[in-house]
Order: sequence, then C-alpha cells, then structure tokens
Amino acid sequence: MNDLKITLPWGKRTFVMGIINVTPDSFSGDGLLQNLRTVDAAIHKAELYLQEGADLIDIGGESTRPGAALVDPDQELARVMPVIEGILKVFPDTCLSIDTYKAEVAKQALQAGACWVNDVWGFRADPHLAQVVADFKAPVVLMHNRLKPGSAELQERLGGHYVGVEYHDLIGEICQELMESVEIAHHSGVTDGQIILDPGIGFGKTIAQNLALLDRLDEIKALGYPLLVGPSRKSFIGYTLDLPPEERVEGTAAAVAVSIVRGADIIRVHDVKQMARVARMTDAIVRRAQANS
Repeated sequence: MNDLKITLPWGKRTFVMGIINVTPDSFSGDGLLQNLRTVDAAIHKAELYLQEGADLIDIGGESTRPGAALVDPDQELARVMPVIEGILKVFPDTCLSIDTYKAEVAKQALQAGACWVNDVWGFRADPHLAQVVADFKAPVVLMHNRLKPGSAELQERLGGHYVGVEYHDLIGEICQELMESVEIAHHSGVTDGQIILDPGIGFGKTIAQNLALLDRLDEIKALGYPLLVGPSRKSFIGYTLDLPPEERVEGTAAAVAVSIVRGADIIRVHDVKQMARVARMTDAIVRRAQANS
C-alpha cells in the first residue's frame, strides 16, 4: 500500500494536493459535471496531476463557492463514487481524499478506497462524521469556516467574496475554533496523528482578513498539527489583482510560496504543475535554511 494512505513524512518537503471538482458550478470554472464523460475526464485529470507532481488528489461533489446550492448525500454520492472507483481502477495506489462534510458520503468513499477525509466544516456540520473517521483510522483535514448566508457579495467577473465578517482577534479566534474541532475529533476517538488543520482561506473571511491570515500562518502552525493551505484561484487573489479565476496562477503562486514560508505542509491547488514547481523551489530555500539554522 502507498505510504501516503497512512501518513506523510511531515517536515521533509511540501506535499501537493490536486483538486478534482465533480460539480457543475465550481468557482474556479473546472467543475467536471460540465463534461458529458465525467469519469473519463476525472481519470484523465488524475493522470495529469500525478505526472505533474501531485501527492494526493481531492475529490469533491459539492461546490463551496459563495451562493452555491446545497447537495443532498445521494446526489453527492452519485457524483463522486464513480469517479473514485474509476480513478482507483486505473491508478490503484493513488491517495484520494474525499472532500465532504457528510458522514455517509465519507463512509462510502472510504469503503471504496479513498484514504483521507477533507471536512470544510471541521466536524461541525454532521455529528456522525468524526466517528466514521475514527472507525476507518483515516487522516482528516479539519478546516476553519465561518460561512454565513448573506455574508457574500457576488460579481460576475471576479466571483464572490465575504464582507462584514467580524473578528475581534482574527488569529486567536481561528485557533480557538480549530481546537474546538480537534476536541470534537478527540471525543470520537480520532487521534492527533490523524489530524491536519486548514485555516480556511476564503471561507467566511474578508479580502483583508485572508491576506492577514496568510501572513500569520505560522501562528496556526504553532498549534502543533500539520497544516494544509488552499489559496488556489480564490477570490481574494482575484479582487487584489482584478483578475478572473483563470488568470490567478501568479497570485496563487505568491500565496503558495508565502504559505510554505509560514509553515504549510500541504498545498491544495488546481494548477498542479506550476504549484509543484513553486513548492519545490520554496522548499529548496526554506527547508535548507531551517536545516542549517
């Protein structure tokens, strides 16, 4: 079995998670349900990602963009299960992550061979998900999230961004709420060795808050858990540079490099080839400096 299905050698390098959205309405414009041959398209994208340097592939069946419609578990399963099964049939050693906050979706995905769970609600949305993760002994990404209905403004060219999201202590409150998710995990028997934290770039945070969070990721890293960061193509980049999603590669690269400097262990991205190169170059600078310090 691929060792990545169990653990990662944290600290040696930055790992790359490639995104496959099995949705019709992804904010990044890459939702594969727009393609009539969804499974074939997903297998092709997985092959490309693996060739370009992805260590893990994250499969999601519900869009998290501002204003996106909710998807029920049956519909989400109908989207993601054929893709998971199709990719693993062709590339059986691939480490797949299921991007879901629903216990039943996670359970069936793990039974089918997925190895990680990526929960954008940090065990706060479905009270049964933590137990599923504990039962499978699966690594889990617990993300910070303050999404609220009506807190986003939408612009056709640049997408949605959040306004009026108040924090009295941005990093302190994010750390506190992440640790509350960790406590939920512990209560169900999920161990520290399974937990990866994600500060939730772009989720219930204004443009300024996202920029400040990226600059202070080392304070999240100080909680003592591996850190996943997902800035890829997000609207705070688009609004900062006045660019639509398909033109945010350079902005994403800057955010990825800063994330790694501040302690990120995994970057979750759409543009795997380019960001794997950014990660390798940043690692060559940062991890060499750490080794000699």
